[in-house]
Amino acid sequence: MGSAQIFFLFSFLQLLFPTLPSLEATPLDNTRLFREYIGADGNNVRFSDVPIHPEVELHFILSFAIDYTASSSPSATNEKFRVFWDDQILSPSSVSSIKAQHSNIKFALSLGGDTVGKQFAYFKPKSITSWVKNAFESISRIVKEYDLDGVDIDYEHFKAHPDVFTECIGKLLLRLKHQNVISFASIAPFDDDAVQSHYLALWRKYGDLIDYVNFQFYAYGKGTTVSQFLNHFETQTSNYQGGKVLASFATDGSGGLTPEKGFFKACRTLQSRGKLHGIFVWSADDSKKNKFHNEIQAQNLLANTD
Repeated sequence: MGSAQIFFLFSFLQLLFPTLPSLEATPLDNTRLFREYIGADGNNVRFSDVPIHPEVELHFILSFAIDYTASSSPSATNEKFRVFWDDQILSPSSVSSIKAQHSNIKFALSLGGDTVGKQFAYFKPKSITSWVKNAFESISRIVKEYDLDGVDIDYEHFKAHPDVFTECIGKLLLRLKHQNVISFASIAPFDDDAVQSHYLALWRKYGDLIDYVNFQFYAYGKGTTVSQFLNHFETQTSNYQGGKVLASFATDGSGGLTPEKGFFKACRTLQSRGKLHGIFVWSADDSKKNKFHNEIQAQNLLANTD
């Protein structure tokens, strides 16, 4: 029986049994999403410094808003978030200006981060109720002031049970989305038992509120190979099942698979499998010294112009 006859027979059977699967190929899930953290290191980097390909969707992720004071000995403020980037350079007016020039740009606010001052930025709420209330009010104020579009959750140190983290972050995201304060949300876990226990608990209960998983693949060891990266990617895709796990690299020399060692080769493999949901970079502050060479290559790859 020829292929045309098989297709005709299958189509006839579908009329009789409409629950039969379609012969049409599953559409690829590649996207042209490029995301980059900016502002964490205070290197005077500006939005206008970063190359912007017109055919990608580019998210600047402002880093960081932290629920700590900005004193020489910072202390927790019970979820009253404040801006910790240079708000003179990365200002509300600069956000407005770059948005006016490029319709393909969106902005997110990243919460938490690694450290504040010289100490860890811990997640340690006094109560779920007070955390959600104070966080919602302070984050809404920042989002409105800067005309931001989304939030990113990047807590990396915890003095709270995973269930408490889950309820605080989940209820915050639910409220921010339902009241149209934000249009998207992401999380930024990495392969550490304590970190994963918190984010996976959040994912299991509130994963439907999380649009992107900014998995920190650069937190794996230096010297990561292409095959190891692809294995790590499959593992985390399985962990965050159904989520858009983004490929990532760092330009601060921290670790993982670097562009010089085959990151873009790995991305092309993911692209061929329909699994390249986007790329994100840590961070613009570190990329400035190399004139954003890797960012240009990443965006060209996403736009299929490399």
